[in-house]
Amino acid sequence: MSSSTAAKLMLARLRDHGVRHVFGIVGREASAILFDEIDGIDFVLTRHEFTAGVMADVLSRLTNRPQACFATLGPGATNLSTGVATSRLDRSAVIALAAQSESYDYFPNDTHQCVDTVAVMAPLTKFSAQLARPEDIVDLVDSAVLASSVEPLGPSFLSLPVDLLGAECAQPVTPIVPSSRVRGVVDSNWKAELELVVSSLERAAHPVLVVGSATIRAEAVEALRAFVERLHIPVITTYTAKGVLPSRHPLNYGAVSGYMDGILGFPALDSLFGPADLVITLGYDYAEDLRPSMWSRGVPKTVVRVSATHNPIPRVFRPDLDVVVDPASFLAGLESRTAGLAPRQPHDITELRQRIAEFLADPEDYSDGMRVHQVIDTMNSVLKGGTFVSDIGYFRHYGVLFAKADQPYGFLTSAGCSSFGYGLPAAMAAQLARPNEPVFLIAGDGGFHSNSADLETVARLNLPIVMVVVNNSRNGLIELYQNLGHGRSHNPAVGFTNVDFVQLANANGVEGVRAEDRTGLASALRKGLELRRPFLVEVPITYEFSASGFGALDI
Repeated sequence: MSSSTAAKLMLARLRDHGVRHVFGIVGREASAILFDEIDGIDFVLTRHEFTAGVMADVLSRLTNRPQACFATLGPGATNLSTGVATSRLDRSAVIALAAQSESYDYFPNDTHQCVDTVAVMAPLTKFSAQLARPEDIVDLVDSAVLASSVEPLGPSFLSLPVDLLGAECAQPVTPIVPSSRVRGVVDSNWKAELELVVSSLERAAHPVLVVGSATIRAEAVEALRAFVERLHIPVITTYTAKGVLPSRHPLNYGAVSGYMDGILGFPALDSLFGPADLVITLGYDYAEDLRPSMWSRGVPKTVVRVSATHNPIPRVFRPDLDVVVDPASFLAGLESRTAGLAPRQPHDITELRQRIAEFLADPEDYSDGMRVHQVIDTMNSVLKGGTFVSDIGYFRHYGVLFAKADQPYGFLTSAGCSSFGYGLPAAMAAQLARPNEPVFLIAGDGGFHSNSADLETVARLNLPIVMVVVNNSRNGLIELYQNLGHGRSHNPAVGFTNVDFVQLANANGVEGVRAEDRTGLASALRKGLELRRPFLVEVPITYEFSASGFGALDI
């Protein structure tokens, strides 16, 4: 039995669970915790708690293990809540921590800076609790990590009264017993349902797999590739499952967005799904914004759902077969049961691919600013490998369709929560997780400036992210919806005055340039890669809105 503080025991336990960084902002609880109490965990100071939450979210996604964020009491914790909501809807194991008023002065909404953060966080998390005794801290951390690590992954929250966090307490050594990670629910009948899937595959002329991020979390990507290559089955992904097949793989039919028909001026969804007679959703998550209505086109289909969770949305998604098992186990069973099955004939999407190639090759030099597809095509030409990160906005859907991703999570965006301002902290976390690979960020002026204070954090950490800010001085996605609903836009609700993002970058210690055409942008991007320090490129853009082609956005 040894004596220690609850703060030290908490940090040691987080480290034992694989946490290596705590992102956040410390307040007066600095009297109880310095974050240097143990070796093996680094505290990363951010300018905003939302940044801390998203960095923990993305680092957890990329490492497939829990990560932590921290906020002070009161407004620090409520600022953190959007980052927590992001990790809930984007399915990552985040341990959110926040200080609380002293236990003897805990009177929510009456004590200075005291709000009931456990109640605030409870609807957003899988586990939310307040430390009542210093001796409970290790058990609370264990409970938080366990809850976060069961599918669907999500955040846990611990509220830490300042006096208890700094209190001395005796704690026995309780080592973590290594065990297989709990993936989720396994239905005892899944092997019988597997036989029905095999029968459906035998009958299908044009099967497709619709793949979600849970397939990556299940570490089933290699098994997926081997299976589809053997049977010649096309793969269509959600936003964040891009990269399960390399971008140029012939069976990679791309990621799906409800905006794609309107962006391309082409019936892309009909091309992708119309001929398919069997749709197998593998690790599919409704929150990732690929709706069942998008694949319900063309010929009649048998639909199979494979997931490590029970179907949470039977009102809108009723598959013909529901196989409740993790994707890795399902693919292993499917591989053994289809050894004698002949390869299928993938349905032809040549016209769609030709339309995309023509669209991206757009050579026009527009006088009123580049077009987003030109920006992304230029980014693709310079970024070889690495990670493409997208903030939230209309441009994000161009990224979903056109950004190249050649590894799992090679394209990162907030598919579930669509948190405005997500891009900068997501890119920082990606660079921490992949220090030897390039990271490109595309962000709109609205989302980027909503969280641009953390440009200083990028500079302080010297993270060599190449940031592209596409600037039209307005919220473009909202302007699109104005046009869809009213046939016109209303400037006071979407328009900003212009921000000089190059000067903003310089003011925060980041070099920046402005690029107005493909040649200038490519030159700037190459310079950014060569510098190996933070670099920002501002690109004036213009959207050309059309009110047609967006029917898939209707549920």
